[in-house]
Amino acid sequence: MVKLLISTARNLALKIASYGVMHLVVAILVAFAITRDWRLALAVGLVEPFFQTIAYSVHDRVWHRIERRRRLSSLEEASEAFTARLEVMSIEEQRRAHHGHSHALPTSFKQIAFKTVTYGLMHFTVAVAVAYALTQNLATALAIGVIEPLVQTVFFTVHDRVWSRIEARREARKAALAEA
Repeated sequence: MVKLLISTARNLALKIASYGVMHLVVAILVAFAITRDWRLALAVGLVEPFFQTIAYSVHDRVWHRIERRRRLSSLEEASEAFTARLEVMSIEEQRRAHHGHSHALPTSFKQIAFKTVTYGLMHFTVAVAVAYALTQNLATALAIGVIEPLVQTVFFTVHDRVWSRIEARREARKAALAEA
């Protein structure tokens, strides 16, 4: 069991790291294609993903709270608060219920679409703001803000498909070894 957890954690860390490298490289190349200046491209490529990570965390937290409010009726919220005060819930349950987030997906297509649009707008805004802060040129900032997220979306899809294939091959190997 411990071996499986370590392997899973290692694979997840590799996937996250490879996505981070891909994001960095794509951001630098897109910025260079637009500005033709390696210094600006490196600055955009290094700074923009950092701020995108912060913005994503805030966006995810806001959506978690929205989903939680929709999911829980006031009676359920009161019940949860009451059991937490009585210490019937474990410390982990209290943290999950009140401070953590479940990463629950929205339940309807409309909610999923709205969450996706708000994420896209947030990504665009951060990319434009960072590019403008570094270039002091609105046209360049808008170009980077539009093109970089679109290219990242394509590369994210490719990255995800590659990792899905890697994981499928690993599972097939494990199944073959289990049968042998």
